[in-house]
Amino acid sequence: MNETRVTDLRTQRGWTQERLAKTSGITVRTVQRLEAGNDASLDTLTRVAKALEVQVRDLFTTVDESDYGRAVTGLDARAARQQERRDTITDGLEALYYGIGALFTIAVIVGVASDAFHNLAIFLIPAYWIAGWLLSLFLFLVIVSPRLYRRYPLSRDRKQPTSDART
Repeated sequence: MNETRVTDLRTQRGWTQERLAKTSGITVRTVQRLEAGNDASLDTLTRVAKALEVQVRDLFTTVDESDYGRAVTGLDARAARQQERRDTITDGLEALYYGIGALFTIAVIVGVASDAFHNLAIFLIPAYWIAGWLLSLFLFLVIVSPRLYRRYPLSRDRKQPTSDART
């Protein structure tokens, strides 16, 4: 049994047990047990920590050095590593989109300037940026983000709004 700070963290936000349960995707009874100091699964602790926007170890005043305590402490390190890997992949895909767009823009401008393309080809530039943005947004939401979540379950999308509507 560990002494938790869940009640303090929840009341600092002005949340009820019901709101914490809804935001974290657990039952009110689980919140009550957690606030009473009963042990909970690492999945439950991760959900509550994400909802309260703190690290798992911050949910406790002290964490005993049992296997459970080491698992809780190690969970934050694993979550940080997974978030870093997810961010690296996301940044790489974003850089690829901008890199291709820059090369495409330069190619169209050079082509129009050297009369290799008709002057109306200049409209391909905004078409690439708008259509490319919409397509990449769709692909990211439908394909990339779910795969990243399955591969790195302790991470989240940086652009995903937080529980109190901040980004």
